[in-house]
Amino acid sequence: METLRRYLRHLLSFYLSLTATFSQYLFSPVPKIRRFPVIVPMIEALLSLYFSFSCNLVQCSVDLDDQTTMHFWAPAHRKFSKPNLVMIHGYGGNSRWQFVYQVAQLSESFNLYIPDLLFFGKSHTNCTNRSEAFQAECVVAGLKRLGVERCSVYGISYGGYVGYRMAEIYSEMVEKLVIVSSGVGCTEEQKGKHLKSLGVDIMDLLLPEKPEGVRLLVEKSVYRSNPCNWAPDFILQEFVDVMYNANRKGKQELVEYLLAKKAECGIQTLCQETLLIWGDKDKIFPLSYAYHLQSNLGPKCKLEVIQDMGHAANIDSPDSLNALIKGFILPY
Repeated sequence: METLRRYLRHLLSFYLSLTATFSQYLFSPVPKIRRFPVIVPMIEALLSLYFSFSCNLVQCSVDLDDQTTMHFWAPAHRKFSKPNLVMIHGYGGNSRWQFVYQVAQLSESFNLYIPDLLFFGKSHTNCTNRSEAFQAECVVAGLKRLGVERCSVYGISYGGYVGYRMAEIYSEMVEKLVIVSSGVGCTEEQKGKHLKSLGVDIMDLLLPEKPEGVRLLVEKSVYRSNPCNWAPDFILQEFVDVMYNANRKGKQELVEYLLAKKAECGIQTLCQETLLIWGDKDKIFPLSYAYHLQSNLGPKCKLEVIQDMGHAANIDSPDSLNALIKGFILPY
């Protein structure tokens, strides 16, 4: 399976490189004029088709009130024999880009509910609250509108913050929790020391403005292979325009909230069984964060460390990640 996956990735990369080169040639008679994104929206459309036809998911937007709208991918036909799993993405893009390597396998075992967090994808709000607790509140409100009463939650990176708050605040709804490579519960000392060790301003890292910024973010996030190696600059600039420049101010405020927030003095122990999954080569949230979080969450929390994996487990090792998630949540 992993060999086939690598082959398909290389084939897709080769095809996209040819398409990109041809498109650049086709659309570049006046190179000084800034063009509208073409390739990245086309890839997004293909990802939507993949989610719909290969993973049996449909898009829906839920108006929570006159201020806030949440966008979800949800089952086209929910099967009550399957447990519900909510997948919460991190900061590097919307749900399609982050979970493309996982959804097909997981949709075979779960009813998947995949929100775009506020300021990502088609989710937005006019409210001023930028906390992860507000994100959790909005995800839960949307799930209830979709008829979800009980679920397990899997959150990666920033999504881990949101997943933790869902489990803490809505314990009657969340059955089990999976947190992957997240900074939940880090101390002020950990935060300050690690921000210095990154060697780059965290806002520049998480919200790149240029192709070289995207390459740096991916370089620090993955360990096994860098999907940006094949991409020419103009495609990466399109990615910046589509993913980061849309709702940039809101995304900045989410990061500013986490940076300004004082670390919790001993985070709340959860009543749910919790699985932490970490890569031993994580450069964004080092493995020490995982041990610290495990010690705070108590006896119902266990940790799985994947060798030779970076921060982006969803890219580095999706099959191993899926196997751990299914083994933890599904009944024997």
